Amino acid sequence: MSSSADAVADHATNDPQREAFDPATATIVVVTYNRSALLTRLLESIERMDPKPGRVVIVDNASVDDTGQVVDSFRERLGSEIVYRRLETNTGGSGGFSEGMRVAYELGSTWMWIMDDDVEVIPDGLAKMGKWAPRFRSIQGRRYDYDGSEFYWQYRVAEPLGIPIPFAPSGFDASGYKEMNSGCFEGMFIHRDIVAQIGLPDPRFFIYWDDQVYGWLASRQTTSVIVNEFVLRRTREIRQWDMGVRHMNASSNAYRYYIMRNRGHMKQYYRSLGVYRPVLFGLGTALTFVKELIRLAFVERTVRGTSNLFRGLRDGRTIAKDATWRPMPPLTADR
Repeated sequence: MSSSADAVADHATNDPQREAFDPATATIVVVTYNRSALLTRLLESIERMDPKPGRVVIVDNASVDDTGQVVDSFRERLGSEIVYRRLETNTGGSGGFSEGMRVAYELGSTWMWIMDDDVEVIPDGLAKMGKWAPRFRSIQGRRYDYDGSEFYWQYRVAEPLGIPIPFAPSGFDASGYKEMNSGCFEGMFIHRDIVAQIGLPDPRFFIYWDDQVYGWLASRQTTSVIVNEFVLRRTREIRQWDMGVRHMNASSNAYRYYIMRNRGHMKQYYRSLGVYRPVLFGLGTALTFVKELIRLAFVERTVRGTSNLFRGLRDGRTIAKDATWRPMPPLTADR
């Protein structure tokens, strides 16, 4: 996009008069996997919403519990149209969100509000997000943690390193928002115009780094913001290491593997956009590795699991060398 076109697009994106927000044009996109009890709590919270979204798209990653029955039980009571997609295999959060956003986009949704199944929506959450919708096109709301505390989300990325800045300021000024260059699929609220430009979330990540990369891509097209609005609450407790100002969550062997493997996909995205700096990106990978060692030692109290980090590094190098790799394509056939 030329600099003049950038200026026009940025002005239009931040013009309060561009378009009024209509809740009926919003779709909540949920990915779930064998957690029907948590999904029930989320759907109950959507039932209490005022206003409600026009649709709720639920992507089921091949669950073997009673997820399908739970969804059916809400069809008459939710107050929003439910679109249910059960996948044949577990595609991870990345594949689930990619499919869910594809469905929402093809159904003509103007806004897509993305979330996992382990949160519930604050009753006026959509109204709070909609208040910012005329000004911005990639918006992140705030979330309460399981214990009711205010969750700190790492909304800034050190781009050359490709890692979050863990101590970016958490306070808000009178504007009520801060610019971000990242994203989180626990509450990302994004306009179809941006989805059309950057394409769908990349299912190749499976889990981890997918939402950060997607938010980063969005921030290259529009002014992305995190707003001082609490719109979600986590409903699942996660073991943590309290570091005082911040905390570190427990992980799993699968997460440890994909955290390192997916640096290969990130490297390819950086190369495709001309921002890859080998030394700095390599430093970011090394810092990520050290962080996971700290997580093992201080949160999970073990040294078992390091083999998954090394396995991820090895497979990430293979991905980074793949000459056939291409980024997700834009959705040019907007409707």
